[in-house]
Amino acid sequence: MTFIILGVSLFVGFLFLFLLLTQRQSAAGALLQEVTRQGRVQAGVPAWRGAVDVNYLAKPFTLVRSLFAPEPNPELVRRLMLAGYRNPAGADIFLGARLALPAVFGLLIALFVNNNTIMYFILAIGVGFFLPDFWLNWSIKKRRERIRLSLPDGLDFLAICLEAGLGLDQGIVRLGQELRVSHPALAEELLQINFEQRAGVPRITAWKALADRVDLEMVRSFVAMLIQTDRFGTPLSKSLGTFSDSLRTQRRQKAEEIAAKTTIKLLFPLALFIAPAMGIVLLGPAALSLVKNFKHMLG
Repeated sequence: MTFIILGVSLFVGFLFLFLLLTQRQSAAGALLQEVTRQGRVQAGVPAWRGAVDVNYLAKPFTLVRSLFAPEPNPELVRRLMLAGYRNPAGADIFLGARLALPAVFGLLIALFVNNNTIMYFILAIGVGFFLPDFWLNWSIKKRRERIRLSLPDGLDFLAICLEAGLGLDQGIVRLGQELRVSHPALAEELLQINFEQRAGVPRITAWKALADRVDLEMVRSFVAMLIQTDRFGTPLSKSLGTFSDSLRTQRRQKAEEIAAKTTIKLLFPLALFIAPAMGIVLLGPAALSLVKNFKHMLG
């Protein structure tokens, strides 16, 4: 009963705090939200992320966080940025999920589990606390993998745009618009470069910001190549083609490396599961026949 009362109290407290801090949106705020939503749709962001008002949801958690720190944790903000969530309010929602999920899981255990309640209650609190971290690490890894696989195709398309007469900035914008369906993660990053340049950020600074956001070695190499060609005036289309071929070669070599490791990885399943089963199937009937014959001989 104590756990049930505690869980219900936490849930009601979070709900009351959320309703207390929410405010009606002004006309200027609605207009700004609409402009932001159109920009996010143009950048290829999923519709559900554009429909959710992150700042609105984060207000209760922002108040709780402000009691301990004036600003969100920079490392957490950077990790969320690597996963594709650039709004700093996402850090407050992440911290709020760390607090809310243990309370919700603990409440469910207290309501529906009758045996070993304390053990499952502690286990549920631990799972609820670390579950957002697991999700964030998985999101970062998945986003990096999508960008890694889509970069060679994007570079080939960019080289075609440059050979057709477009400038580098216009080619990046066209590339981001064309890849919104097939490679939305890469398209979002490329259009973010255009948004930063339109806001007055220098070109090289915007490219370096791309490398920091993605935090992938091949993207850093791509940015370094762009900076070098911009400084020395070398032909960019040929450099992009060569760099794209090298990325495909690296991807093929990595696939061959993974295929070569499968022999060692299959050794333990073969020895522990398949070989005993094959031994039973092949030697089992012969062993039963021998036992039966020995019984007749001894009988």
